[in-house]
Amino acid sequence: MTRRLAAALAIMGALLLGGCGNDYGTDQNGQKVAAERLDKQWLVLNYWAEWCGPCRTEIPELNVLAEQLKGKKIGVFGVNFDNVQGEELKSASEKLGIAFTVLAQDPADLFELPRSEALPVTYIIDDKGKVREQLMGEQTAAGVMAKLEALQAKN
Repeated sequence: MTRRLAAALAIMGALLLGGCGNDYGTDQNGQKVAAERLDKQWLVLNYWAEWCGPCRTEIPELNVLAEQLKGKKIGVFGVNFDNVQGEELKSASEKLGIAFTVLAQDPADLFELPRSEALPVTYIIDDKGKVREQLMGEQTAAGVMAKLEALQAKN
């Protein structure tokens, strides 16, 4: 039953997002996430959960990465694996010390992301919206940066 509800909500969200084409829903603070923050730029999209030990270790690294990438056409975004919303999402994000934007609506359908059964998982998506890399397990800022630079060099 939960999977059906999640699928229905994902489809509705994709239809709504696809229809308006001007935002990606809201973030962990309830603020609108405008399309220009994600479209036509590279993305580091990280899936995390509060119960995931490696996620907790990885978050500070992703905070560092997000800071290093400020002003560049590369954004770091998070998505809660358990699809928590509202105050629960804000609280979970704060508990883990997440400083980058967490998308309340999962963009998996928009980017045709495979559903991962393991966490953490990070996707690198190019400026055309194509998934270029799936990184399983805990990542470091330096490791993701090196991967981004290598992928962009091939572009």
